[in-house]
Amino acid sequence: MSFKDAVAADRQAVFLDTDFFGDTHIVDGKEVDIVVDNDELKRRQGGQELAIEESATLFYCKTEEVKRRKPSQTLNVDGRIYTVDDWKDDMGISTVVLRENLVT
Repeated sequence: MSFKDAVAADRQAVFLDTDFFGDTHIVDGKEVDIVVDNDELKRRQGGQELAIEESATLFYCKTEEVKRRKPSQTLNVDGRIYTVDDWKDDMGISTVVLRENLVT
């Protein structure tokens, strides 16, 4: 088994496993196992807190399960509309950073 094969097998069996790290959420109307990591998001932001009227989240998912978005496009997660701030794909895992404006 190659390294890439091992990583592909570990995506669901370990990293996105809902018994350990992941949770199932509805993303664009489809059930998707994701791992939310707001500690990583805070680290990326240099430890800065967001304004009261904003919310942000970072999650990981299988690249093939969610259609990639560009920054400023929207993504529906659990019935809430978020704006994509960043989206990166690496070895079959997407890292997605979302922002939500809480003031309407």
